Amino acid sequence: MRLKGAWILAGLALALLVALLSPLSSADPDGLQRVAAEHGFGGRALPSWAARLPFARLFDGYGLRGLGDPALSRIAAGIAGTLVVFALAWGAGLLLRSRRPGDRRL
Repeated sequence: MRLKGAWILAGLALALLVALLSPLSSADPDGLQRVAAEHGFGGRALPSWAARLPFARLFDGYGLRGLGDPALSRIAAGIAGTLVVFALAWGAGLLLRSRRPGDRRL
């Protein structure tokens, strides 16, 4: 059990380190955006279903709205995303783990 906890902490630490380093990433568009722009259909994209969800208003591209500093905005969005994915994976692990008869823990 101690080794598993160490792996979880190491994974979280690595994910948070990547989030902190995200402002150093390239400002150039990603490959799909670049190809769309080169072929002239980049402006015809329709909003995805996820853009209509209530929490989508918190984000502005790859950052959080309202923080002012773009680097801080990307760091905060990276940390928030890391924590959400971790919580979802943890919850899925709890729901999908094998249980022994008589084990009442969720």
